[in-house]
Amino acid sequence: MLVYPSSELIFFCGGFGCFAMVLLRPPHKTGLSYNICSTFNDSIATHMDTNLFRKLHAEGLISEAALERVATAEKNKLFSLHWELRSILYLGVLLVSGGLGILVYKNIDTIGHTAILLFIAAVSAAGFFYCIKNKLPFSTGRVESPNSFFDYILLLACLSFVTFIGYLQYQYHFFGNRYGLATFIPMVVLFFTAYYFDHLGILSLAITSLCAWAGITVTPTRILQDNDFNSNTIIFTGLVLGAGLIAIGAATRIRGLKAHFAFTYTNFGMHILFISLLAGMFQFDTIYFLWFAVLLGAAFYFYMEAVRSKSFYMLLVLTLYVYIGLSYVIIRLLFYTIQADMGGVYLTFMYFICTAIGLILFLIRMNKKLKTL
Repeated sequence: MLVYPSSELIFFCGGFGCFAMVLLRPPHKTGLSYNICSTFNDSIATHMDTNLFRKLHAEGLISEAALERVATAEKNKLFSLHWELRSILYLGVLLVSGGLGILVYKNIDTIGHTAILLFIAAVSAAGFFYCIKNKLPFSTGRVESPNSFFDYILLLACLSFVTFIGYLQYQYHFFGNRYGLATFIPMVVLFFTAYYFDHLGILSLAITSLCAWAGITVTPTRILQDNDFNSNTIIFTGLVLGAGLIAIGAATRIRGLKAHFAFTYTNFGMHILFISLLAGMFQFDTIYFLWFAVLLGAAFYFYMEAVRSKSFYMLLVLTLYVYIGLSYVIIRLLFYTIQADMGGVYLTFMYFICTAIGLILFLIRMNKKLKTL
């Protein structure tokens, strides 16, 4: 009788296998560099201009043996496995976290809730203990990781902690009907962890928890139960939350308190603000043009920020959101204001074709402009 491994076992074996493959890698191998953070001198050594050495040899400035050594070094130059190792480590974290979730789901009746909770808590506590023991001193600036695996172990510890709180609330209703408290505690822990250990990934998880906490806190329980999110309160909450995150990002950059966190705050705030403004246009259709004017004002602010920081990503995002809002205004003018029939349909097709071409040309031109600044 053949016995096939269960899905959670595959996840766990895959995750720990990824960790083991990195942890137990040989320190050196001919032709390969396992040093994740290569130095400037290594970069020079692995990117030599052999044509220059040939010219020097032709002019008699270097010997034939020296030229051969340069050619041999160029053929056997080292290359970095930085992104390959990072991908393996991230894959390991995802597999272990996924296997943990599947384990809880499929064996909840046989293992027991208490045992599962203790196991998740042990994983989280072990990860935090390792990170606290090995962390570098706190600084308001950027703090590098003490080793290659620190960030991934910290990420696994935080994901296990969030799973622990969620499972505790789902199974035992530990926080009762105070759903906001069940999201507020992980949010506080994640924000503290992000700043204490200087981790951008944990900061993204913390901001996501902040969004969940804000939505649950301001949204009545009935709306959550009925799955009805057409609430004006959510739109205004999104506006306040997006503007607040943008303000925090600007303050972080100006005051120099973890200034490298500024982009993460601004990125989340920008998307939340634009989505809330578009939702306001769709929801409050009688004053949609006022919402569109506010959308243009936000787009102008981010355009100035994109030029200041030379960020094509920010320019691309604001352009797409403005294009959606403008398209909504044009379609409303065609079909609701002047009440066009088939002619309006043809005009709509022509509008999307022409504006799509114009949008591409605009982005190409702006990308060149940002590079020249």
